[in-house]
Amino acid sequence: MSDAPLRLAVLTGSAPESRTGPAVARWVKHEAVSHGQFDVDIIDVAEDPLPVLITQSPSPDTVRKLERIGPRLAAADAFVVLCAEYNHSFPAVLKSAVDWHTTEWYAKPVSFVSYGGRSGGLRAVEQFRLVFSELHAVTLRDGVSFPNVWEEFDESGEPRDSVGSHAAAKTMFDQLLWWAESLREARNKRPYTH
Repeated sequence: MSDAPLRLAVLTGSAPESRTGPAVARWVKHEAVSHGQFDVDIIDVAEDPLPVLITQSPSPDTVRKLERIGPRLAAADAFVVLCAEYNHSFPAVLKSAVDWHTTEWYAKPVSFVSYGGRSGGLRAVEQFRLVFSELHAVTLRDGVSFPNVWEEFDESGEPRDSVGSHAAAKTMFDQLLWWAESLREARNKRPYTH
């Protein structure tokens, strides 16, 4: 088993003008770092979004974007996808970032922190589970959800229910740690191919 720290990539893609998306992202980063078991890399795919359409011959601009994100995804042992819900689904900018990569996801665990209206983003997460299954990733049962997210964070960007939110995050990160360690050990013993 490797002694190197586990690398956790947190994918976020909220609109820059969003008040809630960046607050949730800051909270996730704080919780991940506080957990103490991960080397955390925040990847904001909305800063420099990839095209929605996958092409056989990507443009030089797309290649540059792929070279910026791809190695960070490949180096990760685990992922947290921070997912807003729009019209019962996930944001296109996140889906594009996922679709442009393939082997980077293989045999790695994925957790979700979702937010939105009444469903708290859970419908978007369920759709993402199907996508990650196709990419040979392992999605975890427990995540964190913020229904009616605009009511869940105070003016300073902190969750109003800090105890409940922290407990949910701890459960998620504990499970992510177990899967990340187990799958990294398995990949080191026997590289994953499909």
